[in-house]
Amino acid sequence: ECGQNQRALVIEEWDPFQFLGKVSAKLDPVSNPHTATVNVNLMITMCYDRKLIGARYYLKGYEAQYGPLNTTSDRRSPRDMDGHGTHTASTVGGRGVPNASALGGFSRGTAFGGAPMARLAIYKVCWPVPSKGKENGNTCLFEDMLAAIDDAIQDGVHILSVSIGSASPLNYTQDGLALGALQATKNNILVVCSGGNEGPTPSTVVNTAPWILTVAASSIDRAFVAPVKLGNGLKIKGQSATPYKLPQRKMYPLVYAGEVVNADVPKTYIAGQCLPGSLSPQKAKGKLVFCLRGNGTRVGKGMEVKRAGGIGYILGNSPANGAELTVDAHVLPATAVTSDDAIKLLQYINSTKSRKAYIYPGKTVLQVKPAPSMAGFSSRGPNAISPEIIKPDIAAPGLNILAAWTGGNAPTKIENDHRRVKYNLLSGTSMACPHVAAAAALLKAIHPDWSSSAIKSALVTTAGTVNNVGTQITDASGNKADPFQYGSGHFRPEKAADPGLVYDASYTDYLLFLCSHGDLKSNPTFTCPKATPSTQNLNYPSFSFPGLNGKVTVKRTVTNVGGKGSVYFASVEPPLGVTVKVFPPVLYFKHVGETKSFEVTVEGWFNVEKGVYSFGSLTWSDGVHNVRSPIAVSAV
Repeated sequence: ECGQNQRALVIEEWDPFQFLGKVSAKLDPVSNPHTATVNVNLMITMCYDRKLIGARYYLKGYEAQYGPLNTTSDRRSPRDMDGHGTHTASTVGGRGVPNASALGGFSRGTAFGGAPMARLAIYKVCWPVPSKGKENGNTCLFEDMLAAIDDAIQDGVHILSVSIGSASPLNYTQDGLALGALQATKNNILVVCSGGNEGPTPSTVVNTAPWILTVAASSIDRAFVAPVKLGNGLKIKGQSATPYKLPQRKMYPLVYAGEVVNADVPKTYIAGQCLPGSLSPQKAKGKLVFCLRGNGTRVGKGMEVKRAGGIGYILGNSPANGAELTVDAHVLPATAVTSDDAIKLLQYINSTKSRKAYIYPGKTVLQVKPAPSMAGFSSRGPNAISPEIIKPDIAAPGLNILAAWTGGNAPTKIENDHRRVKYNLLSGTSMACPHVAAAAALLKAIHPDWSSSAIKSALVTTAGTVNNVGTQITDASGNKADPFQYGSGHFRPEKAADPGLVYDASYTDYLLFLCSHGDLKSNPTFTCPKATPSTQNLNYPSFSFPGLNGKVTVKRTVTNVGGKGSVYFASVEPPLGVTVKVFPPVLYFKHVGETKSFEVTVEGWFNVEKGVYSFGSLTWSDGVHNVRSPIAVSAV
């Protein structure tokens, strides 16, 4: 018998997800609450709630490139054997689970997805890379993604949450995900994508098509404190989510990884990175090993220290990672320190032959300030494909996020890690994406008649740029962040429910935008006009003027979704070195749904370095709503 909120489903094999993809289009658990029977030899009845209403998998593109799937590393089914999909799916729509925590009890509490009443349809398109470990990522083929998006459109989904990205920005007409997302947009499906994890290098943000809502990653007000005490009495801040503690509360011998490598390891910067097979058990046994970030994975470095007999491990950030501390379920006592503290630690190691240290057990600390800050790994603008479109669009939590995990993989994803967990802490723009997708789903429920671009506009124009101490959001090192890191700012779903005005755009508007980017393969029946329209006139909720030379005027149109009889006044914070004029400066709306157009003229008088961007904003306000759009300008 199934519970009150569950339904019975008779399936043909022990893996329920294998069959759900076949029947999801036929069995609606709301309209047809009865048992579905399949004419097969082996029958099993399972009870399920109405959360997961579809699950499919796509292998043809993968197997055409790599050959048959290795079924010892994954299953020929929608079942998640990696963990990434379970984590993102539960983030977007998981129902409340009390007493959830990561391995070791970290972040214990009631876990909710962003839209806990949403229903989920799963489309598995990513698979293990042959001859590589799962900890090194997986691969997702455009052919499989396009097939999945086609099915999602036919299945009638409302929001697509896609935590997938290319290694580098791709031109839209060569980007299968962008073209598939455009077809979803044609069917009024908002596509939310991760912006990539190649930060802090400029122009690394991916999924930059303007019909995609591109998400950057930020921190939250929670830390996993695990300090390090050095033999000279200095106490260094650290963070860790390892469940293991040092055997005794005493000082242990401390070494730099480069000092305890095997004889065949070159004495270069690589020597200090604890890469697989690099450490000597004779030299590392019983010691705390200090490793540097760079090549290899964080969890892989810890595994190497354990292999070599090290009793614990300290991971030091590189300057690129700065003060951002990403935690992992390491396989031994461990902690991570900032790049500045890594330098202090190295200085201590070099200052004495009697180096010792102690790693305190980690603990969860809430209400950390300042927060949020931008994650160093989060890919940044400017947009390499269309610099006149600011990307990313928005930021959301993506650092050390707790969510559900598969039983088919270890929390580290390392093959010889045999631990299994129900929940895991993960970091990436992949984690930020479902936060925003959940907010979009809530907006779709509140405003079912809104277009996908209207929902996107509502989220973008209501985002915030202030942290929990009342100052501008910074990067992990405390430097002021800008729209190339967070887009319009950190998402605020409660504000987005009532944005006041929205910048709407149609499928045809996006096709006109594509006319400036080459052959229109996505719609061969559409003919581009002889005079290519300006990409800067796309009705986008932000403004970018790359290579400004003189004066440029762009047009926008806003739709009133607030109250009738509204009057909005324009206010501008101009970027350094330019003047910004808005005409008309006042917009009068008699009724809801009315549209008004305005022009923004930007003129450079410049006293700034050429090619360097400066930032400002345009805000429309009626005293209740503040409809804010970032402005980016660079001089030619």
